[in-house]
Amino acid sequence: MLKTRIMPTLLYRGTGLVKGKSFNNWRPVGPVLPSVKIYSKREVDEILFIDLNASELGHQPNYALVSMVASHCSMPLAVGGGINSVETIQNLLLTGADKIVLNSVIYENPGLVEAAANRFGSQCLIGSIDVKTSKRNDWTCFSHGGRVCEQQSLSDCAKNLENLGVGEILVCSIDKDGSLQGFDTEMVKEVVSTVDLPVIASGGAGEPQHFVDVIANAGASAVAASSIFHFTQHTPSVIKKICLENGINVRVPSKNLTKLF
Repeated sequence: MLKTRIMPTLLYRGTGLVKGKSFNNWRPVGPVLPSVKIYSKREVDEILFIDLNASELGHQPNYALVSMVASHCSMPLAVGGGINSVETIQNLLLTGADKIVLNSVIYENPGLVEAAANRFGSQCLIGSIDVKTSKRNDWTCFSHGGRVCEQQSLSDCAKNLENLGVGEILVCSIDKDGSLQGFDTEMVKEVVSTVDLPVIASGGAGEPQHFVDVIANAGASAVAASSIFHFTQHTPSVIKKICLENGINVRVPSKNLTKLF
């Protein structure tokens, strides 16, 4: 049985890490490497590293930064931001990324997703969907950091990504992002019921029970979170302990790290 993954999200902007609320009101968190080193020591399952500079300004990814982050990672590293070609994906993989997170480009150039899946394999591609709840209480997809409405339903987008060949889907609630009030479990459940792929839930984690809820009640295969790790006392190890106590199959750190529980 596959183990449920706990994945810290690192958002890079300017010269360091930041975290916002509903993709706005960015707060500085600190430099990149100390966070990466701490997460490596705690043996988290994966790290999501998103280069907001590249996303917002249309720049190429910061390959030197990705290389530096990868050199300190003892776990798989998923990288997103500024990806607009197969060559960019290849360069990121050669630089040290294990997985590539595709967001705005899935709407602008879906053929790129299919080409990348054929060339590099589905296992290294994560299709990322950012979602807002509409006045009709359904879900609409947004791109470009939540600024552009794509007029596409959540289920349609998820199914398209599956057909194009991604290996996983990351779904983030823009409304819940940074709120610390819990995940949109119904939104996650919608994606889980639509595709036969692992679904990573993101947006809203504020306490360990939120992880349990979105895994047990919505079927998430992994959970990505940021604010809870930056701004509360909870660590990935604490989250895993609570998950284990609730019968959720997570990877336990090596024996020399059991004190972290």
